[in-house]
Amino acid sequence: MNKLLYIIALVAFISLQAIGQDSTQKAGNLPKFTGQLSTWAHINTENPYPVYIGGRYIPQLNYKIPLAKERLIDFEASANIYGDAGIHFFDSASSDGNISPYRVWGRYSTKQLEVRTGLQKINFGSASMLRALRWFDQVDPRDPLQLTNGVWAGLGRYYFMNNANLWLWVLYGNKDRKGLEFMETNASIPEFGGRFQSPVPLGELAISYHHRVADSRELNGLVPEFSEIPENRIGLDGKWDLVIGLWFEGVWVHKSKNMGQFTNQEIFTLGTDYTFGLGNGLNMVLEHMFISNDEKAFQFSQTTNFTALSATYTFGMFDNINVIIYYDWLNKSIYNFVNWYRQFDRTTLYVMGYWNPENNQLPTMGAAENLYGGIGLQLMFVFNH
Repeated sequence: MNKLLYIIALVAFISLQAIGQDSTQKAGNLPKFTGQLSTWAHINTENPYPVYIGGRYIPQLNYKIPLAKERLIDFEASANIYGDAGIHFFDSASSDGNISPYRVWGRYSTKQLEVRTGLQKINFGSASMLRALRWFDQVDPRDPLQLTNGVWAGLGRYYFMNNANLWLWVLYGNKDRKGLEFMETNASIPEFGGRFQSPVPLGELAISYHHRVADSRELNGLVPEFSEIPENRIGLDGKWDLVIGLWFEGVWVHKSKNMGQFTNQEIFTLGTDYTFGLGNGLNMVLEHMFISNDEKAFQFSQTTNFTALSATYTFGMFDNINVIIYYDWLNKSIYNFVNWYRQFDRTTLYVMGYWNPENNQLPTMGAAENLYGGIGLQLMFVFNH
């Protein structure tokens, strides 16, 4: 709550200053209210409650203040309001729900500069299913809504005239694990980092860096317990549009204290995509991820491999089908997911089925209410206004 009050006060201060100095705001520039309503029914006989029903509403308010010289101040505030119920017919039932801020930020932007502060989404990189650069979000590629918690941060981005861009960020107060993190963050110590991306022939290359202080005390002795563990990440990624699309992501994570096999982590992703000229076009995406956890950097003593394949085809003007298959090479496990959806102007109907191992070992972390273990079926209806 203190963070929310701080952001509201900061946004109000910036807007008042802007209006008082050089605002060119026109009469009738009113806030814009939009929202997304989704409802679902989930059937999985292997869950403690075989049937789940629920709903979610994400109201969103946007407001813009145009300034002189093509500058702009704008704000966004949205909430995540959801509730669901698990039902074991003729036996028991359970319900859950929550209301929390989803995005709360203010932004100042020009043609080449953007500065944003508040509760926001930060993501980058070229991979889509197995993302080595999944540092700050929890997006599951199988989630049709692409939901993810935001982070409290300040983010600045500068765009050069040659299409290069520079990112700088500072995070504070984010204790929960983000992305592929194994340990929580010490929320009382700021995190910081940056990214530089530059065009190269037929593509682009980028280097990223992030520093945080981890906290291992919640792991109950699984690793040595420290309240402050300095951690540095370095990432490299590139993408090229040739006859086929090609990309890679590579990350090295190093902790300055000896955490056994979790002292160093190396993650590499290779990917490619191509659209075949079959019917309306069949888009195929293939990615492979290699993960190693080592006491010494690049020792490659504790390794795992995952491969992901996605196929998307459009039928007519409204119907689409997407199939995603993951393979866990260490456990020899296959994860299967299929999603048929019909898209209209404001509404979408999803019919999703999956056949997965009960114990999920994938390097993804979607919303807790998306129960993709075992064999199941999920129906979802989404309305946008």
